[in-house]
Amino acid sequence: MEAQIREIVTKYFSSSEIENIGVFNGRVIITLQNASEDADKTKAIEKEVGALPEVNKVSVIYTVAKAAPTIHPEIEKWQVRGVKKIIAVASGKGGVGKSTTSVNLALALAKLGQKVALFDADIYGPSIPTMLGYEGVAPISYDGKTFQAFEFHGIKSMSIGTLVDRSQPLIWRGSKACGAIEQLMTDTNWEDIDIMVVDMPPGTGDIQITMSQRLKMSGAVIVSTPQDIALIDAVKGVNMFKRVDVPILGIVENMSYYICPHCGTRADIFGHEGARVTAGELGVPFLGEIPLHIDIRTNADKGTPIVLSEPDSPYTKAYMEIAGKLLEYLM
Repeated sequence: MEAQIREIVTKYFSSSEIENIGVFNGRVIITLQNASEDADKTKAIEKEVGALPEVNKVSVIYTVAKAAPTIHPEIEKWQVRGVKKIIAVASGKGGVGKSTTSVNLALALAKLGQKVALFDADIYGPSIPTMLGYEGVAPISYDGKTFQAFEFHGIKSMSIGTLVDRSQPLIWRGSKACGAIEQLMTDTNWEDIDIMVVDMPPGTGDIQITMSQRLKMSGAVIVSTPQDIALIDAVKGVNMFKRVDVPILGIVENMSYYICPHCGTRADIFGHEGARVTAGELGVPFLGEIPLHIDIRTNADKGTPIVLSEPDSPYTKAYMEIAGKLLEYLM
């Protein structure tokens, strides 16, 4: 079907202007890059593509390509003492459960015998202290120069949320934010860590690009929901990491489905298998599905993540399976 769609679009725009064509469960998303927006052409494409079999809805999106900031060869990547491997957990947009996924995957990796650290790089919305149960606890420094990593639930962690008032917004530009993240990460005593999980800020802006270029990462995990708009941003996240030569470890579909606790009926609230299909189209691994359930949310809010509080639940099993796949890729 993609070939048919591309043939239609090229009647109105050049091949070089077609950035991506995505087909998700009857929904077609056509992304045009550096093309002049034209309402008449848009309507024509929507009409012709919409007439194809099994197409329910067509969206045409116009984007402008931005060159990724360059790193000079003489600038060394961040050195994080005592950390063997670093993986980023990222999302193209906020609200998809990236931080909850980061925490539970870190705990799952620890259950698999790894020495794990969790670094909260979500500088504008740090939530790791809350999820691990040390909100309001100030970090300790024995020498006045470096911090001791927090140790809760068998993993080490650090978050800028422990240094600032959570009720006050951080109004920092990209360079200042990146500098703060670098300093906090490198000035923390991690000691001996097998895998550091970095909870990245949502999106694909300057902070994410700079961190990906400056920090030596073993790979990135992209978190998305099955929802079309989330998948569009997930594709952007995958492409961003590819451009800065960070391997894609896979995509996780969060809030994948809901099981009614009373009748056992499954409801695909945000769609069905959209992340799996997207992973296949992008040629990256699909790591697994995490269901939508109130216990995952309430335990994260209480500082008792589901992997710890309900170790025998199907939700913990899902996180453990994803963690197992990550270890296979990393080892």
